Amino acid sequence: MELSRSFTREEFLCKCGDCDYDTVDAELVTLLQELRDSFNEPIIITSGNRCPAHNLAIGSKAKNSYHIRGRAADIQVRNISPAAVQEYIRDKYPEKYGLGCYATFTHIDTRTKKGRWNG
Repeated sequence: MELSRSFTREEFLCKCGDCDYDTVDAELVTLLQELRDSFNEPIIITSGNRCPAHNLAIGSKAKNSYHIRGRAADIQVRNISPAAVQEYIRDKYPEKYGLGCYATFTHIDTRTKKGRWNG
């Protein structure tokens, strides 16, 4: 099912292979579409929605993870470094969203307050 011009619900499906968790927040889709349009490059969702069991299995200690609620995605933007993606988000949304900065990917979530961390 298409959620926007560039994203389908299947891209957000939990990667455990045992469930059908595929909830995704509309604001997250809008944000990712805006990133896709700004960079003019495909976005790969390496982790979208997670069922609680999968979230625990991959080592997440966050019991209230935004991934479980369909409000987070770990992404890679083709041909764009994670550092450049992170800088763009920091500059465009200085007081909004959760931004996790990692060497190989970027975590983004639609929390109501600003959150920033390095992984």
